[in-house]
Amino acid sequence: MEKALKRIHPVSDLEATYFLQVSWEQDLGTGFVIMLSDAQCVWTGTVSEAEISREAADMEMDREKYVEELKKALILGEESADKYNFVVA
Repeated sequence: MEKALKRIHPVSDLEATYFLQVSWEQDLGTGFVIMLSDAQCVWTGTVSEAEISREAADMEMDREKYVEELKKALILGEESADKYNFVVA
């Protein structure tokens, strides 16, 4: 299993720091587990391959392109930090 851990500062609260961990087996497109923590609480969820396909279709985006955007937003480092914003509600 591969994992990526990323520190994020959501635009909804620029003073806050969260940690985002994404874990996957084969590649991100086959589904993944996501964990978000503020160092006091942890929230987890699972995203299935079917959900990824459905979301790509809803956005009218090629599935492979959608998975590439997920990688940039969720697992790549600082090079993608200025392109994606996170909101914690």
